[in-house]
Amino acid sequence: MNAEGLVEVVLPGKVAPEGLQIRRGAVPVAGPGQVLIRMEATGVSFAEQQMRRGRYYDQPPFPFVPGYDLVGTVLATGEGVEPGLAGTRVAALLKVGGWSTHVLVDAADVMEVPDGIGAAQAETLVVNGITAWQMLHRKARVRAGRTILVHGANGGVGSVLVQLARAAGVKVIGTASARHHEALLAQGVVPVDYRTEDVAARVRQLAPGGVDAVFDHIGGRGVVDSWRLLAPGGTLVAYGSASTRDDEGSKQWPVFKLLGRVWLWNTLPNRRRAYFFNVWAGRALARNRFRARLRADLAQVFAAYRRGEVTARIAAQLPLVQAAEALRLAESGTVAGKVVLNP
Repeated sequence: MNAEGLVEVVLPGKVAPEGLQIRRGAVPVAGPGQVLIRMEATGVSFAEQQMRRGRYYDQPPFPFVPGYDLVGTVLATGEGVEPGLAGTRVAALLKVGGWSTHVLVDAADVMEVPDGIGAAQAETLVVNGITAWQMLHRKARVRAGRTILVHGANGGVGSVLVQLARAAGVKVIGTASARHHEALLAQGVVPVDYRTEDVAARVRQLAPGGVDAVFDHIGGRGVVDSWRLLAPGGTLVAYGSASTRDDEGSKQWPVFKLLGRVWLWNTLPNRRRAYFFNVWAGRALARNRFRARLRADLAQVFAAYRRGEVTARIAAQLPLVQAAEALRLAESGTVAGKVVLNP
């Protein structure tokens, strides 16, 4: 079964996409509490784009195998793991390690993929779906009839967030470049072109009293505008610093600055809340609760997909050995949806 051998993609340092290396080796053996997964689909997230520049705030030291999440089939189980798991299609959130044909994961960290959802479809919904669901329903807790602003409404997280919000009866204003507006209008979203329009002025026009939540992955100076657009009782959820992707200097500084702003805003008596969302928050303190929450939230996203409320947007599928092309494509800004890698 494992005669095919291991193939993985290594990020050796700060390199252009062509600098990624292909490494071959023996298939690992599942240890106690682990499962061996044969990867069927992994993806290119914004995190990898930051990691190759050395800009992701808690990336491991080089060299390492990137790959934030994956979907695959359990090939073998280690000691103490329910043997019945073998043959099951599962998803896992990893942060790194997914760009490999065979991956060891703690059995407690895998989440079952329901029948009828393909590997590539499920892959588009793992980190993006969990992030979108938790920000909308656990952080902002936006109710039906309210209005939200989603930056990057056509992006990986943004597109899932928009669909989950519409399914919950929430009105959505979404920023995107003009070529994505038709698709957003078809989903009932009011699009705003961040390239040609004054976003803050246009949003004030559309929601004179302010919006009930803003979801901001851009960070930098723009997050101040996001905060100012909130209605009383509104929530800002900042979940990245995309604007600093190509900056030099400390990779932690943009996040510390954002955390500082969030802390300051939350101490002011202004009836608004700000959060810096990190999908890994709570993992170190209460691992079982963290796992249970991930499992529950991904199950909700998969259920929304099966009801047709969320689509799996695959921009392209490429073989793992073409990870350099996949990364370049994902970074080009020309695709809608997720670039998926298959073994």
